[in-house]
Amino acid sequence: MSTHNEHASDLVPIADRMRYLQTVRVASALAVLVYSVAAPDSGLGFAAVLALSAVYLALGFASQAAWRASRRGGVALFGVAVMVDGVYLTGLSYASGLFESPLSALILVHLIAVSLLASYRTGMKLALWDSLLLVVAQEAEKAGVLSVANGAMDIPFAEVAMLSGVLLVVAGATASFSAVNERELRRRRYDLEALAGMARSLEESEGSSSAGVVLVSSVADAFDFERSVLVGSRDGDGDGDGDGLAALAFHGDVSVNEPPVAVGEGSVIARARSERRVQLVTHIDPAEDPWLDALLPGARQVAVFPLTVETHSLGVLCVEHSLRRGSRIERRVVSTIERFVSHGALALQNAWLLEHIRSLAQTDGLTGVGNRDTFDTGLRGEISRAARHGESFSLLMIDVDHFKMLNDDHGHLVGDTVLRRVARQIHHASRDSDTVARYGGEEFGVVLPGADTEEALIAADRIRRLIADAEPLPAVTVSIGVATFPLDGTEPDAIVVAADAALYRSKRTGRNRVTAAAPPANALFV
Repeated sequence: MSTHNEHASDLVPIADRMRYLQTVRVASALAVLVYSVAAPDSGLGFAAVLALSAVYLALGFASQAAWRASRRGGVALFGVAVMVDGVYLTGLSYASGLFESPLSALILVHLIAVSLLASYRTGMKLALWDSLLLVVAQEAEKAGVLSVANGAMDIPFAEVAMLSGVLLVVAGATASFSAVNERELRRRRYDLEALAGMARSLEESEGSSSAGVVLVSSVADAFDFERSVLVGSRDGDGDGDGDGLAALAFHGDVSVNEPPVAVGEGSVIARARSERRVQLVTHIDPAEDPWLDALLPGARQVAVFPLTVETHSLGVLCVEHSLRRGSRIERRVVSTIERFVSHGALALQNAWLLEHIRSLAQTDGLTGVGNRDTFDTGLRGEISRAARHGESFSLLMIDVDHFKMLNDDHGHLVGDTVLRRVARQIHHASRDSDTVARYGGEEFGVVLPGADTEEALIAADRIRRLIADAEPLPAVTVSIGVATFPLDGTEPDAIVVAADAALYRSKRTGRNRVTAAAPPANALFV
């Protein structure tokens, strides 16, 4: 008989199952001994029962020891021990009168224990084995081989067959009920393992984008969702009315190109966030949720989970489950996903906070562009990259003309406004790959990866014209100096000195112009 149970073996250690079954054997043997003493007319002599029970228990302990020594040999011996259990209990029960003896209840107790602790297949085999033993015992009694104290030979075969049927029903029912319980335990264990796996992945994730992907993929994989999407603001600041919500991460066929929007009060997203509880809908209403409907076209059976940390709403997780029409998602699944979302929301908030702190450390507080540390780091990194790949890059040093006079005439608040506007215009005229930073005072620096002197002069003049042509608030101009790696220097200080020298030549020659440290033959001068 096999002890393998693919449905339950991962829930309770096999060693514990063996120990519990051995406890049942000891209890059964003690019950037999007590009965032989308490009922001397049962036909069971105490000495004979004691000797038989000792041999029986010795075999049980031997099978347990053999299993510890060798799993393969122990499993085989365990099957033999279960068969011996049947012989011991069925034989003594039949010998003491079977139906008139309380020992017959031990057969059922043992059968239930084996079905629960070994496997449902072992339980069914044991029921057949016990039934066979009952028939053999009755035939042996009829043949005069076995004598029974209470005259069990008078019992019709139909009643023996009925008891055999009871054994099969008990074994089947026990196995079925156990399977239901074990299936639920297995589901819950799987959910916890999936949750623990997501927690480990969140710890290893780098940044809010990675954390969002981990949350969405973990939930989709654990519950086999067709589509899921994480909705929130890109910087994590989306409390209250849901302005500027966008798809941050997704799984399945999701139209992620939909632009960020503000959702209305009737939206299921708004309800989930305001009520701070899951919303279950059979479909997405295009009138109330046009953006979500475009994001998840044709979605059915949708659950919307709010991502909330304390009183702060970070967004929602929308999932589409593949249940049949009219069915509802299980409460167990909902509560488990809420735990996933709770862990994910905390990880996202921490990631956003860390990114915000890093941004503050790298951003100039007045202008919103990079600070001096960002400039120095970007310049050193670009020198290393360009030297490694044998490429060039250029540096622009930009200074606002007559800024001290502007401050004296209009005040520092106007001066601050001018600096913010100039920084915004420089950033607008630059590429995404460029590093724009405030170098100090009214001076800005721009690192242009891959740009030679001529390309840098064109970019610098574009910035100069954009600032000069802006509406007067008041009107300002800038002077710009250009230096190129490695032509004008190979070290950070040397390149900055070269660009600064070119900048001051622009100042000396009339301002509102661009000057290169080492201009090419076809240089652009303004």
